Amino acid sequence: MEQLNRLRERGRTGLGDLYALLDEVPYAVLATVGDGRPWQVPLLHARDGDRVLLHGSTGAGALRALDAGAPVSLCVTAFDGLVVAHSTFDSSANYRSAVIWGHAIRLTGDDQAAALDLLSDRLLPGRTKEVRASRPKEWAATLVLAVPIVEGSWLMKARSGGPSAADEEHDVWTGLVPASLSFGTPEPTPDSVDRPIPASVRALTAD
Repeated sequence: MEQLNRLRERGRTGLGDLYALLDEVPYAVLATVGDGRPWQVPLLHARDGDRVLLHGSTGAGALRALDAGAPVSLCVTAFDGLVVAHSTFDSSANYRSAVIWGHAIRLTGDDQAAALDLLSDRLLPGRTKEVRASRPKEWAATLVLAVPIVEGSWLMKARSGGPSAADEEHDVWTGLVPASLSFGTPEPTPDSVDRPIPASVRALTAD
């Protein structure tokens, strides 16, 4: 992986840390260059071993640019809390953030179908067993790409803990306010009001 130029103590070099972040945070920002201009696109993703799976419409410009060979940079960030210090200058945030870059590989045929099922089940575990299988025309309308995670192609930083000790006298409250991603109460569509909530959805809101 690349080296940090500042705050090097926040660098994370283990693939385990990177994989944990990718598995926890289901959304990312894809950046590339196409038609002479920069593109940034928020999208859902899923890790499959040592690669990150992306998908979208075959008409999506940014994904088509990747499929044509444009370089990709993928950023994933977890906001873990606010660090409340004795001054705004010394206040901060706890986070984990990673950037992966390289070139995407298009998946087709059985690889595409398997990747789409894996994406669905990573985002909503067990859902593919509760609904019908995807149809060939749906596969044809969907572009599936894989971004390999290889040595030298990623960078990760993280901050944790509370504020640093103040270097001056003060009488204000200091501390940490944790933050996390959570799901709310499921809201059925009108035709599902009398249907039981499926196991995949119940699991998202289980305590």
